[in-house]
Amino acid sequence: MAPRFSGRDAVAACALALALTGGAIAIGGSGGEQGSAPAAVAPAAPLQGLGTRTLDAGVRALQAHLRAQPKDDAGWANLGTAYVEQARTRGDPSRYAEADRALARSLELRPGGNDAALAGRAALAAARHDFTGALHDARRALAVNAYSERALATRIDALVELGRYREASRAADEADARRPGVPVFTRFSYVRELRGDIAGARRPLEQALAGATAPGDVSYTATSLGQLAWRQGNFAEALRHCGRALRADPGHVAALECRARARAGRGDKAGAIRDLRTVVARYPLPGPLVALGELYEARGDKAAAREQYGLVSAWTRLARANGVDVDLDTALAAADHGDRRAALRAARAEWSRRHTVHTADALAWALHVNGRDAEALPYARLATRTGYRDAAFAYHRGAVARGAERKEWLTRALRLNPEFSPVGAEAARALSGGRP
Repeated sequence: MAPRFSGRDAVAACALALALTGGAIAIGGSGGEQGSAPAAVAPAAPLQGLGTRTLDAGVRALQAHLRAQPKDDAGWANLGTAYVEQARTRGDPSRYAEADRALARSLELRPGGNDAALAGRAALAAARHDFTGALHDARRALAVNAYSERALATRIDALVELGRYREASRAADEADARRPGVPVFTRFSYVRELRGDIAGARRPLEQALAGATAPGDVSYTATSLGQLAWRQGNFAEALRHCGRALRADPGHVAALECRARARAGRGDKAGAIRDLRTVVARYPLPGPLVALGELYEARGDKAAAREQYGLVSAWTRLARANGVDVDLDTALAAADHGDRRAALRAARAEWSRRHTVHTADALAWALHVNGRDAEALPYARLATRTGYRDAAFAYHRGAVARGAERKEWLTRALRLNPEFSPVGAEAARALSGGRP
């Protein structure tokens, strides 16, 4: 006898299937340290219109449907893609193996012309930081369905994370022409932010938010605006956007993390710690773990800080066991709060695979903490070459430079975001001789 659906599960399954179907409404792709996915990966777009509770209910409904209809290739593709999204929202890389099996089952049932499964595989590869594989599968999906929103979005992610920024910009323009919507708008925004075009980055997000009605769309786009504001040191604006995101979806962990960072920027360290405790309980990725550890460290609680930094290693082991390339995450966290030699090995390994502003910054900083500033400076300059406005990048360049260049970049860091890190901002002020 086939499993029976409740009314709520039937609605969730319908919404999820619509969100995942390649030719209908689709979803976006990968993950950064600032709200990061861990390392600084392009922001991930949500399942179109779905909040966290609806996503979980939809996954349960799809599982029940596939027990009754195990030869539904589209259902398996939808379920695999939903597992990728669950891994992102929960910070749980163990879901990737389940996603892999579901997507493989879909392709086994329909090996030819299965753009939904290929787009899902592209998203899975991107989530595991296999960006060459993600680009390959995204292109295969687009060869079948040139309007696959998920494949269009993941292609942009992969090009960005491979450091192929001009191609990413062209891919974003093409995606915007074919399938304008939240997943594409957010990537369109990020490509412009990487060039230092903050106004150009803000416009598509505001356009997306103005037209958003579903909770998942509102929470995601509002959070993206909040994160953009935080990176520019606009803490009040960041709090306003994060508040809107959390009203739409109270369980949106990226909005909670963004609110925590903005609260810390405004001096509300206790509120920031409360928010980050909630985040790491559900989303224990390196970015929020390090942020919470640094807040503890800044208030003098070294034992609590060490506990958070130790959890980064635990997450790294779990992620690696589930096929995730964690070298960038390892380099960023270990350089300041772990094994400095391991940080340098990881940064070099990541640089050998892809040349992005984020990998250049990580390698520069890993060289610096190992006392090799002369080698670090060219990479720090590469990290800032596109105009990307990130206070941590500016601080790192200032720390490894000398003379006027040091003063210029430390001043830039503190003017852009004077509270970019509880520990790093204080170090930048000490190096610069005080506030700019």
